[in-house]
Order: sequence, then structure tokens, then C-alpha cells
Amino acid sequence: MTGAGAGFCAFAGFRVHCRSGQTPVDPATGQLVEGDVGAQAAQCFRNLFAVLGAAGLGPEHVVKVNVYLTDMGDFAAMNEAYARQFEQPYPARTTVAVAALPRGARIEIEMIARRAGKVDKKSKKEKRG
Repeated sequence: MTGAGAGFCAFAGFRVHCRSGQTPVDPATGQLVEGDVGAQAAQCFRNLFAVLGAAGLGPEHVVKVNVYLTDMGDFAAMNEAYARQFEQPYPARTTVAVAALPRGARIEIEMIARRAGKVDKKSKKEKRG
């Protein structure tokens, strides 16, 4: 698991998998964001979209999201935060309950995104066609 802005995206053909989950750590302070799960989810998404942005991708490229909650009672608030991040049709999502997360976070999120063209693994350049 990683903090804000850390992690990386791995290229696998048409897919870009952000292999490190993001917890709600503010990159400016290095501290866990205070507040409810909605505020923590929003920070997770900011962190993930920063990693995707570094790979030239955005929310529209996300095809799968995995969400880890320490309390399934937070599902509705997480679902509202999720819906604000994407346009319909929303990416596929799996949400599971976990016993605990680093730093006492209530949520962790990871994503899989897809490029429009195929990625040449040797040069990591996008190929069209």
C-alpha cells in the first residue's frame, strides 16, 4: 500500500493497471485526511487520478475500481463519492470489507484503466491500429 502520489501504473497491452491502492493521504501534508468516508474517498480519487494523469490518462479511461472499506455501513457515502468521479456508464466496481487499513484509513481504492491504443511493451509508446 502506498501514500499519496506514490505507486505506479503498469502497462499491459491496452490496459494500464495502477497496482498500488491509494489511501486518503494528502500529498501536501503526508497526513491522513480527516472527515467521513466521503471526504476520504475524494482524496483517494485525487491521488489515483494524479497517478493516472502522469500516464496521460484520466477518469474516462478507468474500466475497473476496487474499493476496500473498514465498515460496510460507509457504503452509501462511498457510493455517492464514487458517482461524482465518473460519468455514466460507471466503471465496474468491487467493494469489499476489510478488518483494517494503514494509518486507520476507512477506505482504500485501486483502479484499472485502459488506453485507447495498444502499448508497445519495449518502447512503452502507444500504437494505433
